[in-house]
Amino acid sequence: MKKLIPIVLCALVLVPGCGNMSNLAKDSLIGGGAGAAVGAAVGALIGKDAKGALIGAAIGTAVGGGTGAIIGKKMDKKAAELAALEDAKVEKVYDANGLEGLKVTFSSGILFKTNKADLSAASKKELAEFANKMSDLKDTDITIYGHTDNTGSAAVNEKLSAERAASVAAYLKSCGIAGDRLKTQGLSYTDPVADNSTVEGRALNRRVEIYITADENMIAAAQNGTLQ
Repeated sequence: MKKLIPIVLCALVLVPGCGNMSNLAKDSLIGGGAGAAVGAAVGALIGKDAKGALIGAAIGTAVGGGTGAIIGKKMDKKAAELAALEDAKVEKVYDANGLEGLKVTFSSGILFKTNKADLSAASKKELAEFANKMSDLKDTDITIYGHTDNTGSAAVNEKLSAERAASVAAYLKSCGIAGDRLKTQGLSYTDPVADNSTVEGRALNRRVEIYITADENMIAAAQNGTLQ
């Protein structure tokens, strides 16, 4: 069943009005760059995010607005394509350079059995479709985070979340995505998106997130006008 994504947050500095926002995604800030310009007020609304330092290859120099617009257009097109995936949601984020990226969240209820890191046949089908849709966007980095609910010890959940992220990365690699594009990390239950005291909340917290961000080659191509 295809999901329609609710609009959760509109960062006014980055998105002029919620009324025109696509239902594919909400906006959030990952790392610095444009995020720094928004300020602490929006950051407080979004909440803490420990992933920022890892998402996107910070290039060390300012990225111009024109470059950001070109990459943003490329990411928006890909977001529309990825929205066709079942049992996944697509969100717009901003990476360490302040450039638009994408976050794709798969429910671990679809990806995994309880307390397991083995991919089901249905999960492999979805991930193969994801890899196929990413085949024309090679100049990107893909960062995969595994999450759990808070059932069990921290040590058990840290290991399980890392194994889930690694399972997704290994399968994407088998589907043709270059291994050097893939980074993984298990975050245990340290970054919940719902209330762990309820069955429904724990189900939402058991998830895998895939971040898609421009790599240095895409940034260079956007800067010199050759990004197609």
